[in-house]
Amino acid sequence: MRFIHTSITVRDMDESLAFYTGILGLEFERRRPIPENHAEIAFVRDPLSDARVELTYWEGKNTVEPGEQLDHLAFQVPDLDAFLARVRTAGVRVAKEPYRLQGGSGRIAFILDPNDVWIELIERPAPPS
Repeated sequence: MRFIHTSITVRDMDESLAFYTGILGLEFERRRPIPENHAEIAFVRDPLSDARVELTYWEGKNTVEPGEQLDHLAFQVPDLDAFLARVRTAGVRVAKEPYRLQGGSGRIAFILDPNDVWIELIERPAPPS
């Protein structure tokens, strides 16, 4: 398993991108809408560590209450079905069964930690050999 990113909910995408890139010095990677979730996401990357932050804006939600900022942690797993089978036997709750995002080549699922923090599991196809 490999840690991929931390996702935070933002009130204003443009303002947040300006803060993370202009003030903190992270590098802009990409920005795209997720129409099926009524959301927009953007990724910024720390050039020194390669760590990423996913900024998530939910359409129509211009306020974020304390405690709502952390959206999820994300990990890449080589075999999503095998990983889910293993964590289910340990009693871990699955919040969303595996699915593909529109236009996506991999699959994702969400589990919950003991504090109800969402953890995204991402299975990406193997690169062609």
